[in-house]
Amino acid sequence: MNTDTTQAVLHVERPPPPGALSNALTFGWRAALKFKHVPEQLFDLVMTPIMFTLLFTFVFGGALAGSTDQYMQFFLPGILVQTVVFNSVYSGMGLSTDLGKGLFDRFRSLPIWSLAPFAGLMVGDVLRHLIASLIILSIGMLLGYRPEAGLLGVLLALTLLLVIGFGTGWVFLVLGLVMRTPNTVMTMGFTGIMPLVFASNIMVDPTTMPSWLRVFVDVNPVSLMTTAMRGLMHGNLTMPDLGLALLTPVLLTLTLAPVTLWLYRRK
Repeated sequence: MNTDTTQAVLHVERPPPPGALSNALTFGWRAALKFKHVPEQLFDLVMTPIMFTLLFTFVFGGALAGSTDQYMQFFLPGILVQTVVFNSVYSGMGLSTDLGKGLFDRFRSLPIWSLAPFAGLMVGDVLRHLIASLIILSIGMLLGYRPEAGLLGVLLALTLLLVIGFGTGWVFLVLGLVMRTPNTVMTMGFTGIMPLVFASNIMVDPTTMPSWLRVFVDVNPVSLMTTAMRGLMHGNLTMPDLGLALLTPVLLTLTLAPVTLWLYRRK
């Protein structure tokens, strides 16, 4: 190498370090690649809601609503909410798995935005919720579900689902940071979720419930989210219903996002 070439190499300016957005998109792409390399993960996410949809519609639908078609109109918006809430548990499990493998320790040693790994997790969560919701909605439409609000109502409902998933995901990210194993995160997560999902208006009209249980069902955040979903997809949403549905995801984000970041930096 001659002197002129050496001097040219020495005087090449170092490229600027990647910004926060670039870091976040890179980790988001990492999250997306998981679906390609571990497709059975998506299978786990959608099988439970598919089984719920088929079993409740064809086993209980006629008894609960008079016909399976009428029950599908009532049930499908609720099963979409249930799917997103259940899938949020996997956010904490994925985080716990990465922490256990030491991946986040490696990420900390890189010259990147410190919160980029969390941004990637959020991208993965959005993709997971969207894919699972589209699969369940497609199956529902094959079984006879027809959203009265049309395409616009469906798009708005999917947007609400993503907001719900984003907000509830913070609960399980905190669990992923404080629990030692992914199995513990799953056990704790589903233990808390089950009463909220089954003591709600997802599967049955609460007017038939005992008065003491109905008091809880009427203020249950899952019930409020389901009511808003039905309103969006049936075209009769009211602004108070939308506000009540958004209240819990917004409060969870405002309170638990700082806690999550504090726990992450503290570990």
